[in-house]
Amino acid sequence: MKNLLLKTTVNKIYIVVMIIITLFILGSYFSYAVFTVSKEKSNAISIVTGNLEYKLKIDGEENDTLVIDGNTIKQFVITLSNPNNRIARFNFYYEGNLPDNVKTGYINDSSTNNMPSSQGINLEKNDSSFSSNTYKIVVSNNSDDEVSIKLGVDVGLDYNDLTLPDNGHLFEEYNQSVADVLLDSNKDIYDDGVDTFIVGEEPNNYIWYSGKLWRAVSVNNEIKTAKLVTQWNISAIPYNVSSTSEFKDSYMEEWLNDTSADGFLGNLRDYDKFIVTDSIWDATEDSNALGNITRPNGMSVVTAPVGLLNMYEYQSSNNGGTDSYLNNGLFWWTLTPYNNTSVNYINLSGANSSYSVTHAYGIRPAINLKKDVIVVEGSGTIDNPYRLKGDNDNNLSGTKLSSRYSGEYVSFGAGENNLYRIVSHESEGLTKIVSAEPLKDSSTFKTIAFGDTTSFSSTNTIGSFLNNDYLNDYVDSYYHNMIEKDSTWYLGSVGSGVSYKLAKYTNNTDNILTSNTVIATVGLLRIGELMLGQFDKYNNNTDYWPITSYNNSNMRSVYANGNINYNNPLMSYGIKPALNLKSNVIITGGDGTLQNPFTLELS
Repeated sequence: MKNLLLKTTVNKIYIVVMIIITLFILGSYFSYAVFTVSKEKSNAISIVTGNLEYKLKIDGEENDTLVIDGNTIKQFVITLSNPNNRIARFNFYYEGNLPDNVKTGYINDSSTNNMPSSQGINLEKNDSSFSSNTYKIVVSNNSDDEVSIKLGVDVGLDYNDLTLPDNGHLFEEYNQSVADVLLDSNKDIYDDGVDTFIVGEEPNNYIWYSGKLWRAVSVNNEIKTAKLVTQWNISAIPYNVSSTSEFKDSYMEEWLNDTSADGFLGNLRDYDKFIVTDSIWDATEDSNALGNITRPNGMSVVTAPVGLLNMYEYQSSNNGGTDSYLNNGLFWWTLTPYNNTSVNYINLSGANSSYSVTHAYGIRPAINLKKDVIVVEGSGTIDNPYRLKGDNDNNLSGTKLSSRYSGEYVSFGAGENNLYRIVSHESEGLTKIVSAEPLKDSSTFKTIAFGDTTSFSSTNTIGSFLNNDYLNDYVDSYYHNMIEKDSTWYLGSVGSGVSYKLAKYTNNTDNILTSNTVIATVGLLRIGELMLGQFDKYNNNTDYWPITSYNNSNMRSVYANGNINYNNPLMSYGIKPALNLKSNVIITGGDGTLQNPFTLELS
């Protein structure tokens, strides 16, 4: 349902909650009540229509009718469950009027009512989110005939839970396709006859899916799929060998569609349910400048689940301008070749340029959501992105962290360094996490030399810091027992124009693990791993070390602008610690978003 925002000049803040329609429970699991909520804030009233679900059981069975034999007093146990993520107010009522010879009452812990009134029961109860409330109802039938009483339930938001967030919308709950929500919520669009593009500097097109923040770019006019691209650079790798700039069979295509524990596609949640796996990606060459790029003609297309944005799609987000929402202030590859040996990329200012495919710029994966993927809540802002049905988990307390998804946020560490992200489940049962940003000391990024050589160990400069000072000073002792002590860290080498897989394997085809490894509690991410990218603009970042070397003399280094280069290991760069958490680490709270990261304990 859409928001309706009405202007008002009234200064007094008030709350009006009105139940529009009440639906009888038909003995099934899924029931709902439509409601309207109004609340004034900042000279505006937000009126939102949505639905609240509930579940009713009578004596343990899904039912809505009390059946009482003649001349009988019978007690019923009524359970009412609230599967919603908001506190709701539930009120029982009966359909129609009770016969004079039938009376009802209830029993609770503090009193017993055996002389119930004939007017019915008024059990108004605030039902906290994801909870169940149990009531004991007594019905007295003083007639000779069997009597059936049908229960109904009024449902609405709890008065005390009517908090209005800063975006002015009290409660956004949808049951619309992603395409419909995007086109309803964003009126600044560009329709080229094939796709409708969302345009502008900051539209409401943020989507949270599979542990990552995405931007919706366009909706296909015919089949109503929605194209998404990650807001930030998820990683960075060399695009391809020096001899070709084609996307087909490139290192880039392989990385994006790798279904192993190391790959991007393999770490997307239920991707066959959410994304179009036979998407067409047009990687036709174009050397024009922004504003002069035409829609590609399909001369070079690839069919794959995951791709990148091409230059036409980037340009269409702001009519060829450089200040659209797709400019994230970092360097990142597009899908469009510039010539036979170089590919277009977007630079810090949002302009396009080209560079050799042997270089490693940032990667912003793109996907097409299926037309039947549903938005269930959110307003499309960065702090309240749209959430998708099937990916909008709540009440995860007791869930193993090893069942969660790459990119989700975890509360870990201490002080200003207490935010981490899930990387992958590279080792069975374990969860690899990495600091969400390089370590800080008093708000300043800490830097350190890698070591005297390009070989990482628990005793070289950076390895000694990570496995001693870091554990003692940057990680609260509460978390120490959660950490796997003997993790394997792969020390491969990734030069220019070679496969990212060489960071872990002996070659890029046989998947034979390199023997160049080290055992340590804490390490660093390697080239090609998820979450090795940058997740903030250039000005808010610092360069940092991965664990992968460039050659025998130089280490790879992740730059604050999002690309990867190489430098002498004696230079000082930032540190993003990586470690594996044990299989019996469970979630105690949170939903894995930046605003509400998972909290953990050892079961």
